[in-house]
Order: sequence, then structure tokens, then C-alpha cells
Amino acid sequence: MKIFVTGAGGFIGGSIAAGLARDGHQVRGLVRRAEQSEELQRLGIEPVLGSLDDRALLIDEARAVDAVINAASSDHRGAVEALIEGLEGSNKTLLHTSGSSIVGDASGGESSEAIYREDSLPEPTADKAPRVAIDNLVLDAAKRGVRSGVLCNTLIYGHGAIASAASVQLPRLLRQARKSGVVRHVGPGRNIWSNVHIDDVVDAYRRALEKTPPGTFYFIESGEASFREMTAAMADVLGLGEPQDWPLDAAKEEWGYEMASYGLGSNSRVRGERARKLLGWAPKRTSVVEWIRKEMI
Repeated sequence: MKIFVTGAGGFIGGSIAAGLARDGHQVRGLVRRAEQSEELQRLGIEPVLGSLDDRALLIDEARAVDAVINAASSDHRGAVEALIEGLEGSNKTLLHTSGSSIVGDASGGESSEAIYREDSLPEPTADKAPRVAIDNLVLDAAKRGVRSGVLCNTLIYGHGAIASAASVQLPRLLRQARKSGVVRHVGPGRNIWSNVHIDDVVDAYRRALEKTPPGTFYFIESGEASFREMTAAMADVLGLGEPQDWPLDAAKEEWGYEMASYGLGSNSRVRGERARKLLGWAPKRTSVVEWIRKEMI
């Protein structure tokens, strides 16, 4: 299969592209910087230099392949519109990457009992409404002759295929700890996120390429943990004593509003049944805390 992957120089997109190349697919990967090309080529990926703002390029690439995976941004509407235009009426596959902060509550590190499922999503907050609108645009492309699916990943952990790329949340905590000598979480750190290992993420995309019914939304998760549990494991491994609570305003100064409020300071508890039932997905890794203790550093 010929596959075009956006974000191929990143943590998620690069890992997906490398995995599909290992499977024997012909993979073309969008990268923004020419210096990323050599690493992609070593992984068996043909680099395509450009950006999500290159509308004509995205349309042409979508028309020239059998399937498209958008893993560069969950929030770039123009890129999604271009990819859908390139695929319209073809019955080819489009997999779009979303993130489970769409159900985030920006709780400031407090816990929540709310758990969301694929058929019972809440109304998004004003911050997340644009992302949810893009997800729905992708799902509605099924009515325009596109075999579309949205894979909504939870907190992703693990080491990806691109050496220079890292996941979003845990590496930020680690960098802050190494800089300050203190492991911190937002507020009391009781907030809980569902999570999934990058290798299981790659397997979910692999299966969705082959099997997804048009217009299907998936939560990709294989467990959950509170941030206090994760920072305690990190502090133990680093030998830095007990993790400390960090007021939300201080966390915003370090990580910015979006990351502090949603990526690190919210609850995002979900249950994904569709990947298991429709795709036969069976994640192999189920403990982010164990990974932190044994493999992160």
C-alpha cells in the first residue's frame, strides 16, 4: 500500500510511518525541515518537504496514494480540508489523529470520577471546541466517499522511532525536574489520565488502515494513572525525594496555559472499546508507572 503520513518527523507520525515501512508499505512522510530527511530515509520513509499550509501539496499527495494518516496536528483545519478534498470520492482511507484532552476538565490537578466512552462524549469546552469540530469534519467525510476514522490518543508513553522527537506530557515533567531538581505536578496531582504505549498506538493505526469502517471514532487507551502516581515513580527513579504540588499559575509560567491546564492539569479518563471490537486491537503494554520505573530514563 502507498501511504502518505503527515508529521513524519515527529513522535507519533514518525513512529507510525516507520512501523508501516517495516511492514513493507511504501511510505511518504511530510517533514518541515530538510535536515529531517536523512533520518526518515534510514527508516525506509520517503521524505516530502513541506508544511500543513501547503494546500496544493497535500491535495496532490492524497490523490497519489492509497491512504493518508494525518499525525502532524490535531488543530490545523486547513490541512484536514485539503486532505479530504484530495481523497473525496475515492473510498480511500484517511486516519486523523486527535487527543483525549478534548474531554479534559482543566481541574487544576484535582481528581474526577467522570469517565467517557466513544458513544457518550461530552460537549467540549470552548478551548477544545475547534479540535472537536475538526474531528467531526473527518468523520463526516465518510459521506463524501472517504473511509475516514479519528484515532483519539490518550497520554502516550514510550520511546518512538525518531530519535529527536518525544511525546508531549511526561518528557516535560522530566525536563522540569532535571532543571530544578524537583519533580512537580500541577496542583495536588490527583488528576487522572488514560494512557497508551507508542508501540500499541502504531498497532492501532496499522489495523485501522485495513479495517476501519467509514466515519468511526476511537479512543486509544490501555490503562490509566494519576499524575501523582507518575511523578512519584519519576522522582524515585531520579532520586529526588517526594514530588511536589505546584500551583496552576506557576505551572502555566513553566508550560503555558494549554499544557498546564489540559495536558498536565486535567482529568482525561476514557474507555475505548471500538479498536478492540472492530479492529482486533489488543494492547500489550498496560502500566505507564512500570515503564517510568524501568524504561523511561
